[in-house]
Amino acid sequence: MSGKADPRPAGEGTTSRTRLDRGRGALGPALELVHTGRAPTRAVLTAELGVTRATAGAVAAELEALGLIRVDARPGAAAGSQGRPSHRLSVAEDGPVALAAQVHADGFRAALVGLGGRTVATTPGCEAVDADPAKVLGSVVAAGAELLRETGRRCVGAGLAVPSAVAEPEGLALNPLHLAWPAGAPVREIFAEQVRAAGLPGPAFAANDVNLAALAEHRHGAGRGSRDLLCVATGHRGVGGALVLDGRLHSGSSGLALEVGHLAVNPEGRPCHCGSRGCLDVEADPLALLTAAGRAPGPEMSLLKQADDLIRGQYDDPAVRTATETLIDRLGLGLAGLVNILNPDRIILGGLHRTLLEADPDRLRAVVADRSLWGRSGGVPILACTLEHNSLVGAAELAWQPVLDDPLAALA
Repeated sequence: MSGKADPRPAGEGTTSRTRLDRGRGALGPALELVHTGRAPTRAVLTAELGVTRATAGAVAAELEALGLIRVDARPGAAAGSQGRPSHRLSVAEDGPVALAAQVHADGFRAALVGLGGRTVATTPGCEAVDADPAKVLGSVVAAGAELLRETGRRCVGAGLAVPSAVAEPEGLALNPLHLAWPAGAPVREIFAEQVRAAGLPGPAFAANDVNLAALAEHRHGAGRGSRDLLCVATGHRGVGGALVLDGRLHSGSSGLALEVGHLAVNPEGRPCHCGSRGCLDVEADPLALLTAAGRAPGPEMSLLKQADDLIRGQYDDPAVRTATETLIDRLGLGLAGLVNILNPDRIILGGLHRTLLEADPDRLRAVVADRSLWGRSGGVPILACTLEHNSLVGAAELAWQPVLDDPLAALA
């Protein structure tokens, strides 16, 4: 419990405690509903939890006492509405945060992320990645720890996003191809050691960056409301995919599901790191776009930014337009194959793929519809990811999950 003295008369306090005891198992589900924006009022919370209004009130009050949400008992009535408006619920803007970290081919970044997927503070992106995972993760944790000191926020845990399949249950980065890290590096263990060494509280987690982007977008972004969500995205190098099934991230039996980057879309194409040819990983990433457009990659900025800037700023150049259309066609072919296998109800695209969608949405959707069985019969909505730094937000979701599961135990 919150540990605060109860100022109410003895009988009233006993009744409220009884209501909370009955609803204690609802604390986690209630917090998740507010966290994901599905319970903006106490009336909606009551209906979603299937409890009495009094129990929902007690649950909301306890979550507020824990410093996790805010309850507005006097919200303004909407124009034209009748009766007393329900109490409004929102995440606490000054509440605890999770430390989120991301490492990619062109650097790393740390952030503090609160409930609701709100980014409270971020560090500037670092553009150097050492070949020793411990040095990189030590640096990113130190940067996050400095943010915590500056903001004075309470930390509930830490999450790490990496551009590699992460094998479960060991937390091994099996193929960090563009980081020069050794295959099978125990990134979760190393990250947890660095978190402990920095004196930070809470558990530490690690997972694939696109998986975490999908999780964040499903809870707070373009994937909200979808049941079976397919996410495909370019990082700074390569292509990744993730799947949310029936509202939950699907990572397979050992965390290795949806390695869509190794789906062949051009049999005569470039050699891939996996030993095949023409995989999405080398046919539809930023380097592929620059190469197809006849542009030599420069050292002054990340490959992802160079490719994005090329499409946004020089799309009228015939070489750039042709290269963009080529990548759109290859991406569409890959998406069509995935639609045939997975039958998602929504597709979201991130990184360079979001820019390809924005450049010519009709072309991409036509390729997917023409090449997929289900596309012809009704089509699958294809949307752009909407969250900035969605892999960081997803990394924070890992750290927030124990709190969502059992707020009292996690914050004790």
